[in-house]
Amino acid sequence: MQAKVTWQKELQFIGVAEGGFPLKLDSHPGPESGVSPMEMVALALAGCTAMDVISILEKKQMQVTGFEVKVDADRSADHPKRFIKAVLEYVVHGHGVDEAALRRAIELSVTKYCSVHATLKDSFPIALTYSIYEGDQLVKEGTFEH
Repeated sequence: MQAKVTWQKELQFIGVAEGGFPLKLDSHPGPESGVSPMEMVALALAGCTAMDVISILEKKQMQVTGFEVKVDADRSADHPKRFIKAVLEYVVHGHGVDEAALRRAIELSVTKYCSVHATLKDSFPIALTYSIYEGDQLVKEGTFEH
C-alpha cells in the first residue's frame, strides 16, 4: 500500500492513499480543520471491524436496521500520548438479531479478518462490548472476551 500527505498550511495536510480519496488532517481538529492522526487510528479500528461484522451479519441474514461501532480510547498523559487502552462497543438495531450470531461475527472480525485490530492488539488492550436493540428497546448486552 502507498499513501502520502501533502502540507497545506500550519499543521494541516491532505492525505491520499491508493484509493485516491483525499482526507484532511490537522493536529488540532475542529470544524474547519480535519481529522487528527490519532482520531484516524480510532476510526480505522472501528471501521475495519464494523465492515467485517455487518458483512457477516448480512450473510447470516440478520435483520439489521442500524449498526455502529463506538470507540472509547484512553491515551497516556506523557508524550508520545499513545493509546493505552480502548473499548469497542458494537451497537446493533434490528429485528430478531441473534446474540450468538453477533458474538460469532465479532469473534471472527477480531481474530481473523480485521487487519487494523491485528495490528493494534499487541500495542494496547482492546475490550469488546455489544448491545442489541429491538427498535429503541435494549434486549441484550454483554462483553466479549478474546
